[in-house]
Amino acid sequence: MVSGNGVFYPILCFGMFVVLIYMSFGRIRMLSFHEDPKLSFVRRNGTQFMLDGKAFYVNGWNSYWLMAQSVELYSRPKVREMLKTGASMGLTVCRTWAFNDGDYNALQISPGRFNEQTFKALDYVIAEARQHGIRLLLSLVNNLHAYGGKTQYVKWAWQEGIGISASNDSFFFDPSIRSYFKNYIKTVLTRKNTITGIEYRNDPTIFGWELINEPRCMSDRSGDTLQEWIEEMSAFVKLIDKNHLTTIGLEGFYGPDDPKDLTVNPEYWASKVGADFIRNSNTMNIDFTSVHIYPDQWFRKQDFEDQLKFVSKWMVSHIEDGEMVLKKPVLFSEYGLSQTMKNFTLSNREKMHRTVLDIIYKSAKKNRSGAGALVWQFLVGGMKEFCDEYGMVPYESSSTHSLFIQQSCRLARVKGWAPQYESFKHLC
Repeated sequence: MVSGNGVFYPILCFGMFVVLIYMSFGRIRMLSFHEDPKLSFVRRNGTQFMLDGKAFYVNGWNSYWLMAQSVELYSRPKVREMLKTGASMGLTVCRTWAFNDGDYNALQISPGRFNEQTFKALDYVIAEARQHGIRLLLSLVNNLHAYGGKTQYVKWAWQEGIGISASNDSFFFDPSIRSYFKNYIKTVLTRKNTITGIEYRNDPTIFGWELINEPRCMSDRSGDTLQEWIEEMSAFVKLIDKNHLTTIGLEGFYGPDDPKDLTVNPEYWASKVGADFIRNSNTMNIDFTSVHIYPDQWFRKQDFEDQLKFVSKWMVSHIEDGEMVLKKPVLFSEYGLSQTMKNFTLSNREKMHRTVLDIIYKSAKKNRSGAGALVWQFLVGGMKEFCDEYGMVPYESSSTHSLFIQQSCRLARVKGWAPQYESFKHLC
């Protein structure tokens, strides 16, 4: 008995020590996600975003792939690196997908059925963004085919024998599909993060909700179908979540009855996609407008200098609309220049980026409605499968890296050095 106890008690003590160490570190990790850093919700006051009582102008980026790269543990360091890089450049908002419908590692496997592993990946993205002081604009579905999109919803309804049309646009008008999507919205917004313990609708890490990426309803050029859908879904979001801002995800095309159809739209087709920038953005439950900028896609035969002139005209027009007509902030939530365009150079891409950033800076100086811009897209090294013709690893080009840091610095100088800017202040 004596010799037995002599062995037993040291082992017991060592075991208790290991448990205490594990619990301590586990508690430290949970506390860090809960308590550091302190974040406030981004609000809106007229044509400006507001944060902690000050006007908030956004310098940010798109990384649509954050959730996809967080499903497996081995790829999560890429997500952490991207968010850390963004924070070190003074960037404040990242737009990313909060959807994957029926695709590989789907978040929504079928209507109402969710993959918990992928949901935990989204939990991780939000928790990691919080650690780096980055806010997320989360998009809820794709108008395009990638990651399922509205096409997958239509397939589900068709497979279950309840779809009323095989058209992709039935996503907007089929009652069964609207019900599918409302259930998806409710599930995401009320999700309790398994890392932070905070429901998404109560987490200030989330900048806002985007209803759909680049909506088009070609089957109804009057715009009535899409408008009804926007009104219904934005009201449903606000019913569940009164903390966060809501936007649509528009490209910014003017409708067929708008005089700017002929003077500002890129070409004749732009007013015929079923979307209407003014009418859609004027919806009561839409807090801010969204606009995309792709002159290389819209004017393939124009030379670069003419495309740049269009960029300025396009942005100024929408900022004027935000100021005078809509009385809402305007976020240019995608902009970029493809490396596949004729005579592409990095210098031209940076010139296009600078044109966008300069207009936002001037808007900030004048307290106008041009509230920010999110470049498409940033990645980290070793991500060829997620890179498109617009993709950039910011630290691989010192000039690109410096360009975005300079924008962060001058926005901070104009609006005051908030706590989130301290990590890069020395670079200014």
